[in-house]
Amino acid sequence: MTSVILILSLLVLIACGIYVFPVFAKPFARLYAKVPEKISSSLLAFRKAYDRQTLAVDGIAWHYVRVGNGDETIVFLHGMGGGYDIWWQQIEALKNRYRIIALTYPPVPSLDLLRQGILAILAREKIDRFNIVGSSLGGYLAQYLVSKDYERIRKAIFANTFPPNDIIREKSRVTAKLLPLMPEWMVMRNLRKTTVNAIYPAAGHNELVAAYMLEQSHGMMRKVQFVARFFCVLDSFAPPELTACGVEALIIEADNDPLVAEPLREMLKTTYPSAKVKTLHAAGHFPYLNQPEVYTEIVEDFFS
Repeated sequence: MTSVILILSLLVLIACGIYVFPVFAKPFARLYAKVPEKISSSLLAFRKAYDRQTLAVDGIAWHYVRVGNGDETIVFLHGMGGGYDIWWQQIEALKNRYRIIALTYPPVPSLDLLRQGILAILAREKIDRFNIVGSSLGGYLAQYLVSKDYERIRKAIFANTFPPNDIIREKSRVTAKLLPLMPEWMVMRNLRKTTVNAIYPAAGHNELVAAYMLEQSHGMMRKVQFVARFFCVLDSFAPPELTACGVEALIIEADNDPLVAEPLREMLKTTYPSAKVKTLHAAGHFPYLNQPEVYTEIVEDFFS
C-alpha cells in the first residue's frame, strides 16, 4: 500500500512538473539573427528611447508609451500576439506630426474592460478626441470603441480584422473550454507553430514577422494575456453605424491573410459599407511589420 501511494505521489509530482514547466525567454540577438541589423537595432533603440508609463485601473497595471507632440492623437491597438512596440516603425515615422499612444493589453477578458483601460489612459494624458489604428483583435476593439465613444473619435482604421460574428464563436467552442486548462508551454508552442506554418509564409517569409512573434511566445507574452485576448475576440456587440456616428473609417486587408478568412473579410466590408477599403497583396496578417513604408503611407494619407 505504501508503495502504491509513493508511486501515485510521484506521478502527481511529475504531472505537476510537466504542467508548470516554464517558458524560457531567448536572447534578442538569437531570435532576431536573420533580421536585417538596421531593423533589429531600430526596434531595440525604440524600446530604450521611450519609457513605458504605468497606470493602475481597478487594480490592473496598464503599460503604454506616449510619443510625439502633434495637435492630433493616434491610438495604436495591437492584436492577440503583440505589444505596444509592434507599431514602432509607424510611430517613428509619424511622431513629428501626431501625438501617439501605444499600449499593451493586460490580462482583462472583455472588450469593455479594455475600453475602460484605454479611456483611463486618455484621461490621464488629457486627450479628448483621437484617431484609432487597430489590427486583428485591435481592429475589433477599434470597432467596439466607435460603437461606444464615437463622439470622441475622428477617424478609425480597422485592419486585418473581422466584424462581430458567430463564425469565430462557433469554431472556437472547444478551444474556449480547453485553452484555459492548457499549460503555458503548450499554448506558446501552438503559437509558434502557427507562426512558422501560417504567419511567416503569408508574410513572404519576412524574418521580422517571424522574430517578433517568436519573441512573444518565448516569454514576452504570458498565457494569462493570450487567454484573456482570446475571450475578447469572442466578445460580442452591435456594430456601429458609421454614417450615423459621423466617423470616417478605413478597412485595410490582405488578400492572403491566414488568420482572417475571406468570408470574414467580406463580412467586414458589408458591415461597414461607407468605409474606404485598401487591399494589400500577399502581405499576410502583419503588413505594418513586413510592409512598413506602404502601411505608414496609407495611415498618413487617411488621417491627413
